[in-house]
Amino acid sequence: MCKECKKPYYITTAIAYTSGKPHIGNTYEIVLADSIARFKRAQGYDVRFQTGTDEHGQKIELKAEAAGVTPKEYVDNVAGQVKVIWDLMNTSYDKFIRTTDADHEAQVQKIFKRLYDQGDIYKGYYEGMYCTPCESFFTESQLVDGKCPDCGREVQPAKEEAYFFKMSKYADRLIQYINDHPEFIQPVSRKNEMMNNFLLPGLQDLCVSRTSFNWGIPVSFDPKHVTYVWLDALTNYITGLGYDCDGNSSEMFKKYWPADLHLIGKDIIRFHTIYWPIFLMALDLPLPKQVFGHPWLLQGDGKMSKSKGNVLYADTLVDFFGVDAVRYFVLHEMPFDNDGVISWELMVERLNSDLANILGNLVNRTISMSNKYFDGIVRNAGVTEDVDADLKAVVLDEVKKINDKMDQLRVADAITEIFNIFRRCNKYIDETMPWALAKDEAKKDRLATVLYNLVEAITIGASLLEAFMPETSDKILSQLQTEKRELSAMDQFGLYPDGGKVTDKPEILFARMDINEVMEKVEAMRAAEAPAEEKKEEPEEEGIDIEAKPEITYDDFAKLQFQVGEIIACEAVKKSKKLLCSQVKIGSQVKQIVSGIKAHYTPEEMVGKKVMVVVNLKPAKLAGILSEGMLLCAEDADGNLSLMTPEKPMPSGAEIC
Repeated sequence: MCKECKKPYYITTAIAYTSGKPHIGNTYEIVLADSIARFKRAQGYDVRFQTGTDEHGQKIELKAEAAGVTPKEYVDNVAGQVKVIWDLMNTSYDKFIRTTDADHEAQVQKIFKRLYDQGDIYKGYYEGMYCTPCESFFTESQLVDGKCPDCGREVQPAKEEAYFFKMSKYADRLIQYINDHPEFIQPVSRKNEMMNNFLLPGLQDLCVSRTSFNWGIPVSFDPKHVTYVWLDALTNYITGLGYDCDGNSSEMFKKYWPADLHLIGKDIIRFHTIYWPIFLMALDLPLPKQVFGHPWLLQGDGKMSKSKGNVLYADTLVDFFGVDAVRYFVLHEMPFDNDGVISWELMVERLNSDLANILGNLVNRTISMSNKYFDGIVRNAGVTEDVDADLKAVVLDEVKKINDKMDQLRVADAITEIFNIFRRCNKYIDETMPWALAKDEAKKDRLATVLYNLVEAITIGASLLEAFMPETSDKILSQLQTEKRELSAMDQFGLYPDGGKVTDKPEILFARMDINEVMEKVEAMRAAEAPAEEKKEEPEEEGIDIEAKPEITYDDFAKLQFQVGEIIACEAVKKSKKLLCSQVKIGSQVKQIVSGIKAHYTPEEMVGKKVMVVVNLKPAKLAGILSEGMLLCAEDADGNLSLMTPEKPMPSGAEIC
C-alpha cells in the first residue's frame, strides 16, 4: 500500500480492569495489539490505536474500602500502574482512555437515556446468582458445579431493582449479521461458541444498572442506579473517538469508526460479540469489522490469578530479560487459537537459542567480519554464485509470507518467518565460509559480495522486526548504520548503499543466561517478597474444650439465618454495665441489636465494623430496649470476647452459609 493512501485503521484492546496490577497475561494483549498497529503503519495505514482502563464496579468499591481510600484514589493508583507497564513495554498507543474521564461518563449517561427513551431499556427486578469478581448475574442452569461459569468462584443469591436492555429485540438481526460476515468473529471456534451456546438458544435481557453499590456512572434520570459495567466499559471504543449520541460526533469518529479490529481475551468474547454489537445496533451505528478473541498465556498450572499465587508481572520479567526479550517471548509463544505457556525455563531457552544465538550472533559475526576484512566498508563487488540467488529468493519470499501472516493476525507465525531470514543467513555463512575466502586474495571480491548480501538480508530482517521488537530493530540498524527499510521497498534485494560502513564497535544484542543462576535469583526474589508472617512460625495454641450441647438436626440449623452486617451507629445502654446498642445495616435494612460486649468494645470502636449477625431471632427486650438479632462473638478461656468478622471484604447483607 502506498504511503499516500493512508487508509484509516482503528485497533483497540480491551480496557484493563483496575482491580489490581496487570500480570503478564494482561500485558500480552497490549503487546500483541502494538505489534499489529506497528505493522499496519508499516503497510501504509493511518493507524489509531486505543487502550485504557475500566474503573467502575462493586469489586473496586470493595477493594477501595479495604485499602482505606476512596474508589477514585484507588483507580487513579492502579490506572497509573497500568500505564507505566504499557509504556515500559514500548507500546505505541494513541489514546489511553479511562472510564472515569468526564467526557466518557457524560456520553454514557446520554447513551443510557437515549436507549431508555427509545424503549430498548426498561426497569424491573433482577433475581439470580451474582459473581462479584466478574460482576455478572447467572441463572442456576448457567452455573458450573454451583459456581461462576467464568471464574469458578462462589456466587451469592441477589435481588435488586435494575434496568434491563431488551437483548432479544436484536438477536435475530445479530445472528443474520454473523452469518453474513464470517470474518466478524475470529478465530472461527469463538464464533461457533457464541452462536451455539448463547445466540441460538435465545438471549435473556441484560441487566444494565445496579443499586447495591455506588461506584459507577449514575443514571441521569434515576440517580439511585449506577450504570452496570458493560454498558459503561464497552462504549469506550466510540467515546474515545469523540462519539456523541446527539449527533455531534467528532471528525475523528467519522474517520475511524467502525473499528477495524477489537483485540480481546477469549474470556470476554461474549460481551464483545453479543452485547456490544447489539448496543451498536440500538444506536444505529455500524459494527466493528472484526473481533479477535486471543488465547490465554498460562503458567504451568493454568490461568494466572493472584488467588493461585502463580502471577508473573511484566516489569519483573523485564528486570531479568529486557523489554524486547519479553515482547519476543509472549508474541512468539502464543499460537493463533490455542493457549500458550510461560515459564522461567522456557524464557531462558528462547533467549539463548533464538535471540542470543540465531539473531545476536549473526549480527555480531557479520559486523565483526566486515570490520576485520574491509575496515567496516560494505561493498557489492558483484561476484555471485548460485547460493546467493537462493538467499535472495528466501528473503523476498519471507517478506510476502510475513505480510500474509499479519493480514491473518497470525503474529507468532510472522515472527517465525522473520527468524527464518536470520536462520537462512546463518546457513549462508556456513555455505560461503567467509573465513576461508579471506585467506585467498583472489577471492576478495567474492568475500565482499558475501558480506554485502548478509548486511542487506539482515537490514530487511531487522526492518521487519520493528513491529515486534522495536528497540532491537533500532539497535541492529544503528550498528549497520542504515535506515529502516520501508515495507513497500522490500520487493527488491540490494538497496543497502554500496560502500556503506558498519559500526566499528558492535554491541552484544542478547547475552546468554545460565538457567541455574536465573532460578537462584527467582527464588531469592520470591523469598524477599514472602510476607513476614510466613517466615516466622507461631507456637501452636492450646485449644479450649467446652461442654457439648445436645445434637441438633440439619433442619434445626437451617432455620437460622446468618448475614454480614455493618455497624453504622452504636451507643452504651444507660444504667447497664454490659450492654451496647448497635444500629446494624444488613442489605437495605437496619436492625437494632443489643449485645453484652461493653467490657470489650467502646461504641466508637464498633462503628464501621463488618460483623456476623443472626438475623431471624425473635425480637426481645434487653434492659427495656428492643433487640432484633444477635452479633456473633468468640470467647477465650479468660472470658475475653472477639466479634466474628469476615476474613475478606464483603458487602452488608451477604449470606453466611
